[in-house]
Amino acid sequence: MARGKVQLKRIENPVHRQVTFCKRRAGLLKKAKELSVLCDAEIGLLIFSAHGKLYELATKGTMQGLVERYMNSTGGTQADHANVNEQKVLESKEEINMLKHEIEFLQKGLRYMPGGGIRTMTLDELHMLERHLEIWIYQIRSAKMDIMSQEIELLKNKEGILKAANNYLHEQIGEQYGTSNFGPVITNPYPLTIYSEIYQY
Repeated sequence: MARGKVQLKRIENPVHRQVTFCKRRAGLLKKAKELSVLCDAEIGLLIFSAHGKLYELATKGTMQGLVERYMNSTGGTQADHANVNEQKVLESKEEINMLKHEIEFLQKGLRYMPGGGIRTMTLDELHMLERHLEIWIYQIRSAKMDIMSQEIELLKNKEGILKAANNYLHEQIGEQYGTSNFGPVITNPYPLTIYSEIYQY
């Protein structure tokens, strides 16, 4: 008979939990030894029980030797991470300084522009201010075009709704009076604002 699948969660019964710990610990240590023998691997295993008791296994040499070897092998990686972090900090500081300089320049330009003090700015500052103004104009025009496109789309939707309402009313009048000979359907006899007040959606 096949053993049922064990649900992986904390065992609440302390007796069952201790028995399971002992069995699984012995199985884990056995598998580590087998892996070391079969694959000629150097394995170090540390286990702390719930009560703080230490169980360890070093298949070759001592645990201290394995820990020192581990520290030596990861020491270079940690140093690389430290160098990368230091480089990122330096880049962040440079970017912050550049942004501070740009903010000060823009504030200076804004102070000078209304009062005509722009003539006291240097040629380089004027070129930089001109580039910023061109960028701002482009961004403003893009935002304006987006808003206009949205409003045009909204008006098209309103127009479609009003046309559908107009056709529906025309059909209702035709059915009520038994004839549909009322001439062509009026698509837009009044401005959109009048229709939008009548048909809110």
